[in-house]
Amino acid sequence: MVKAVVLGAAGGIGQPLSLLLKTNPLISELALYDIVNTPGVAADLSHIATPAKVQGFLPPDDGLKKALTGADIVVIPAGVPRKPGMTRLGIAFRDDLFKINAGIVRDLATGIATTAPKAFVLVISNPVNSTVPIVAEVFKKNGVFDPKRIFGVTTLDVVRASTFVSEILGDFSLAPSIKIPVVGGHSGVTIIPLLSQSSHPLPSSLKQDALDALVYRIQFGGDEVVKAKDGAGSATLSMAYAGAEFAEKILRAVKGEKGIVAPTYVHLSADKAGGDAIKKEIGKDLDFFSAPVELGPDGVVKINSLGKVTEYEQKLIQAALPDLATNIEKGSSFIDAPKL
Repeated sequence: MVKAVVLGAAGGIGQPLSLLLKTNPLISELALYDIVNTPGVAADLSHIATPAKVQGFLPPDDGLKKALTGADIVVIPAGVPRKPGMTRLGIAFRDDLFKINAGIVRDLATGIATTAPKAFVLVISNPVNSTVPIVAEVFKKNGVFDPKRIFGVTTLDVVRASTFVSEILGDFSLAPSIKIPVVGGHSGVTIIPLLSQSSHPLPSSLKQDALDALVYRIQFGGDEVVKAKDGAGSATLSMAYAGAEFAEKILRAVKGEKGIVAPTYVHLSADKAGGDAIKKEIGKDLDFFSAPVELGPDGVVKINSLGKVTEYEQKLIQAALPDLATNIEKGSSFIDAPKL
């Protein structure tokens, strides 16, 4: 029996994510929580002929606690979406929206820490580079911090890299089989695609300007969607897909499947030896970094090294570090900020 919880289940990411989780045969119970509309979303999903029982909860009557009781895995897409013209470069959100999302994540993390401290926590809420440190600090404050169980979902960057490379190769059917490690963080220049390690090499004829354009598109793919939606939203459907994909990897690992490796943004103490190796590779003592992580029944088994990177990719890494350090500090220090 596996209980999954979606916090922010009535939103643009939350609804399609909840739909995908409802269709996952590994999930037997699905609890949805949001400040509005979750009973309706739950009723709608409950008519789908899959095993998972669905319930929706609202804030009154300890709704958050009820949703989280007995949770095995908690996915957090809650928050305010980006708007046109709001760049993901650097901090990723204007300060006012950062504060709103950070406050939402802090309060939800407090609920998890006090009700379901052993659950796997998958953070989608942006800016991930900062919100994951917020969750970690809340868990530390409550004395239940386990770095092996807290993850920033960076899967969308991996999905985009695979899709865009298949486009360059002229064969979209290759997209599901293309594997490209994307490391660093989850906003703008902190997103570092290690294209030299692609399972399907790029054409040798690819020019430097085309490579630069590909890297930029992977880093700022969210802007492409925001612009195309023309004020009607951000990358919700693709993010829901990515969140469900990563959740499934966690669940498969929990069930005992071996050899599951996925890039994800984690606290580097989750595997001290692996984390120290990452710090040495990047030349900076960061607490968080997205790297290929081997998953197991207890979460993080091993943080794999970045492997052989090109001079070009090393430059991308160095360009990412200042923003990443700033993002982490902003999240870690937010825990002591006054509530809105």
